[in-house]
Amino acid sequence: MSNDERAKLILKILNKIYPKTPVPLKHRNIFTLLVSVLLSAQCTDVNVNNVTKNIYAKYNRPEHFVKLGRKKIENLIRSIGIFRIKAKSIYNLSKTLMKKYNGRVPKTFKELEELPGVGHKTASVVMSQGFGFPAFPVDTHIHRLAQRWRLSNGKNVVQTEKDLKRLFPKKNWNKLHLQIIYYGREYCKARECYGLSCKICTTCYPARKKPIITKKA
Repeated sequence: MSNDERAKLILKILNKIYPKTPVPLKHRNIFTLLVSVLLSAQCTDVNVNNVTKNIYAKYNRPEHFVKLGRKKIENLIRSIGIFRIKAKSIYNLSKTLMKKYNGRVPKTFKELEELPGVGHKTASVVMSQGFGFPAFPVDTHIHRLAQRWRLSNGKNVVQTEKDLKRLFPKKNWNKLHLQIIYYGREYCKARECYGLSCKICTTCYPARKKPIITKKA
């Protein structure tokens, strides 16, 4: 089975299991989506949602966080990992948005990636889930599964993104990256499937006997 054939099969399985793909991070607008994506680094979506549900009821625009200041932002997100670094990023990007973009989140990769604390993956999520622009954000689940399914060699997330974009039609990217994340959390878990037991692994590699060791992102 070629990589292209495998990609078509994977797409078929995922579309059947996940016909709908709600955005996992709860948000009120593009700005709060951006903040939630920043907060999700080294943290589960569930934890982020639990923390932000009370924050966004009061604070959901850049000017709100500028007025709060770093220390108050730290107190609001204290239960989230590396909260001091994240509070600094949220405060600084809020100031930048107010100064350069009149409080609005820019709609290009270049402008997003120039914001404090915003890397390519975060920008890709905002472009995809916020603006509907075709993008393929690669998180730890996607990086791991791309290796298990032999869709990428796992050298780094940049290479993984390129490989997946080449294999799958652009029209599927926004939905597919969420489908892979959901599937990885539910069926092809890091410490359970090991490339040997879930439907995609057994369908694509029925003769596989040894666990697949993946490289971290």
